[in-house]
Amino acid sequence: MVHVYNCHPFASQHIVPTEQEPGLVCSGGGALFVVSAGGCKIEAYQMKEDQCPLICRFSTMGTVRSIRHSLTGDYLVTIEEKNNATYLRAYTNWRYQAVEKTRVGVRLLGHFLRGSSFRGAPKEQMEIIEIPLFEPPLCVACCPLTGDLLVGCSKSLVVFNLKKQTLSEQLDVLDFERVLILHLTDYSPSQVAFCGGYVALQTELEILVVKLQQMETRSLVADESSQLPADILAAADLVEDDMKKEPLSPHEPGDFFMFPKHLELLGDEAKDCGISVSLEWTGMDTEARNHMGVTYVLFRRFAPDFFQGCSVEETCLHSLQLHPMFTGNRDEGGDQRGREPSCMFCFFSLPNAGYMYSLKNTVELISTYQYPEKAHQAVFCDQFLYVITRNALQCFSVRCSAVAARVEDPYIDTTMKACPPFTMEVCGLRIQLFIGLKSLCHDGNHVVLLTAADVESKEESDRVARRAVESKEHKALTGIFLAVGIEPSSNPALESFLSRSFLSRKTSISSKPKDPNESGHGWNLYVINTVSTLQLYREMVEYSKRYEHSTPLSQNCIHLLSEAHLLLRAALLNPSSQDSEDRAQLQEAFQESCAQLGDCFSRLSKRDCHLALPYYKMSGLSVTEVIQRNMAMGSSSEVDYGSGFLFFLKHSLYEETMEELSEETANTVLDIFSKAEPGQLPHVVSSSFMMKASPACVLAHLEQLEAYGAPSVTVTLCKAAQALHLGDTQLYQQQMDRHAEMLQVYGFIEEPKLLLHGRGKAVVPTHLARHLHDTQDGLLVAAVVALHENSKVKLEEADLFFQELCKDTVENPSSPQLLVDFWEALLVASSQEVIIHELLFRLTSVYIDRITRRDRSGIHALKTADDLINSCSHYGLLFPWSLLCGPTLDVSSILPLLEQLPDSDNAGLSIHVLCATKLRRHESSIERLLDRCPQAIMPYANHELQNEKLALWWQKLFPELCMRTRLSSGENSVLLAALKETLVVLAMELNPLEFLDLLPDDGTAHFFLPHLLECTQRKILT
Repeated sequence: MVHVYNCHPFASQHIVPTEQEPGLVCSGGGALFVVSAGGCKIEAYQMKEDQCPLICRFSTMGTVRSIRHSLTGDYLVTIEEKNNATYLRAYTNWRYQAVEKTRVGVRLLGHFLRGSSFRGAPKEQMEIIEIPLFEPPLCVACCPLTGDLLVGCSKSLVVFNLKKQTLSEQLDVLDFERVLILHLTDYSPSQVAFCGGYVALQTELEILVVKLQQMETRSLVADESSQLPADILAAADLVEDDMKKEPLSPHEPGDFFMFPKHLELLGDEAKDCGISVSLEWTGMDTEARNHMGVTYVLFRRFAPDFFQGCSVEETCLHSLQLHPMFTGNRDEGGDQRGREPSCMFCFFSLPNAGYMYSLKNTVELISTYQYPEKAHQAVFCDQFLYVITRNALQCFSVRCSAVAARVEDPYIDTTMKACPPFTMEVCGLRIQLFIGLKSLCHDGNHVVLLTAADVESKEESDRVARRAVESKEHKALTGIFLAVGIEPSSNPALESFLSRSFLSRKTSISSKPKDPNESGHGWNLYVINTVSTLQLYREMVEYSKRYEHSTPLSQNCIHLLSEAHLLLRAALLNPSSQDSEDRAQLQEAFQESCAQLGDCFSRLSKRDCHLALPYYKMSGLSVTEVIQRNMAMGSSSEVDYGSGFLFFLKHSLYEETMEELSEETANTVLDIFSKAEPGQLPHVVSSSFMMKASPACVLAHLEQLEAYGAPSVTVTLCKAAQALHLGDTQLYQQQMDRHAEMLQVYGFIEEPKLLLHGRGKAVVPTHLARHLHDTQDGLLVAAVVALHENSKVKLEEADLFFQELCKDTVENPSSPQLLVDFWEALLVASSQEVIIHELLFRLTSVYIDRITRRDRSGIHALKTADDLINSCSHYGLLFPWSLLCGPTLDVSSILPLLEQLPDSDNAGLSIHVLCATKLRRHESSIERLLDRCPQAIMPYANHELQNEKLALWWQKLFPELCMRTRLSSGENSVLLAALKETLVVLAMELNPLEFLDLLPDDGTAHFFLPHLLECTQRKILT
């Protein structure tokens, strides 16, 4: 379905002052090129000036059958015919023909590289370049990005690269190099298009789009058929066809004509279309030859439709076009050469319908245009599709900007930004009547129309005149008979009499033929100027208000505003709109358009109501302004708040992206939610942007909510928070005593904004959180732990929260005790490995820092060391170094911290020894303890020398004790006690022979003998 409106996209029109009847027309670079009906002269006119003055005129070397202009290089390319031969020629430097008697140079492609015609002084002259081909050219296209040429022949396509050759410091010459031939199998294009490596081919009922690009080696090997010579492929097809031939009927082949079925193949599926394309590289770049490949993009086949008002002969494709669109950096202005377009579109048309496809990323059909009558030609551009029928110029909307917006901005179709979908139905903006439209072309803000009225033959004119006179005679005679009371229809003879023509001879005699000079010529060439984007946008907005007044929630209103929005998007994406003032006006109109769409979607009940949020965000309006707009839309007695408006308000409050509301506006928000969604009131009143709302008004709404519903912990906490704002401590305590602390934790989980506002680095504790810090710090820590475990707050945000709470205390500002309490509680509760390791590092640094400072004055922890040891496995059993002894901490992560800790005292020594032990440095730890603190060696050995480290008792500890006892002459009681305890362990773990081998040669027998005896007895018993 196509929506039809009556807007005015056309501003004015001028008649081009051509002296001879135009045959062909084309435009580009602000110029209009007119080929005379004879086909041997080209006139160029300036379209950007009033009355379209003549730039220049020049003769061609043959009769022009086709003409194209390339903006890159500013040259013309023609297909000409002379003496029954067809030629391809390029006309460069044609603007020099504005000067009278300017010379014209004619040369072959690449000829100046070998000749000397350009040596000497530079010559300003138009050049005609003969481009030789193996086959006669059928059609031609220019790439708008590079200026390269694509020539369609009966069995192949030929690509020519545009090159600028510098012949001297003062003279550059354009030339072409044939670089590639695409051989086609049984496919002869009637029209081609070429843009950014995409090649589109059109026959009567088929469209094929392929892309030329640098391919990987394996891709080329996988698709070897694309590189085979055309003759081999053709021969293979013939053999295959012969094998498949079977007599299907006794009729001759000429008795039937089989129409192909409709077929659409997108993306990789297009390679199954049955059309073979093989490449033959002819350029000088051998590296490109080895990597150039072809990728199939799109194939579409149509079958004649007998029910669309067109005959089989009329069912033929036309107006093939590839259209690029750029997004992103606009600093480069209109120069797009060398840039990769963000989007590529392909358009083609049947007499009754047009089709627009997007080719980049995902190949898909974007829009289908159903024409009200048979279309002769169509032209596609960024903002519009122009179509001509026999007597009308039609202007349709397009979806280029909707596709490009989603390519440019990944936030489109999120809660941040929105854009009308490209699947939205297209609309017809205008149908402008003209007589005898024959040709159409477009350039910038100009549409060019060629009209030629059909001149009736003399016989047809006489026939029409006779019919008019005979009808007059018949009426006059019938009136006479009726006046005298005779009914002619009742008498067959009289009826036959009246049917004769009496004045036919008179008519034929009296009709004189007009002098041809009196009637004037039957053709005109118009240049139509389109209106500015802003003017058309404002007209469409005014047009939409008609629907708004009649049916406020009409889809036509939303559709028309969406069309206006896409119109502005297309203008903002256009690199030619670089004027800062124009862009500022477009941007202002764009924000206004977003606000209007936000108003429309805010009033919807269900479908698409969520779009109010992103459109309002893009409008630049404050939340207060949005509220005022929506309040003004309702009646004075009762305002019906739409779902979209409520959705916007809720997200603005929850995302904390709005400004702080005034008391009046905040109270208005309370009234809105109290009427529309009272269940959202606890979340609304907890928002930081509602701080100026009247506490008494808030309590009244909460009391009303609680009266109509079941008691809620969250509502109770909200009432307690408002009581604090009022300074009513008795009411506060009354509300807090209604529920146990565990239930209150669940209430904070349901609404975290009761405790903290903001996100990221802007976390701020609420008034309630500060009060809990002074009165119920355990509840506060438990609540924040629960918020973290339920993904309501991040660890960094919790750190900032507690640091802000404790910033006025005398504690270490980076790690106040309440924050350490939170870390310890979270370590007990968390099951996330990343969080656990982070907490272990933080707590270790705090513990080491406190050991270093030896100052624990004023520190009152919520949990003791015994509580922590008994609550989780991360703490070991060795007090007070339980965290280092635990199984979770990775000691290598805290080595930088250990460098700051001296081992001059027992605490520092213990930490260093424990960390070395966890790094499996047991032997050095034994030596360190024996040197510095031998009384700790046995507790250490009993705790650490177990399992696979048990052998260290006799391999390391026993020899060290023996040596050190001998050096002390046996007078060190600590070492003697440790040696005796070690011998007890050895007697239990070793057999008598192993025990005997360990004994020193100079040892005292009576010292070791009891232990040897015990070892022997234990062996006998076992």
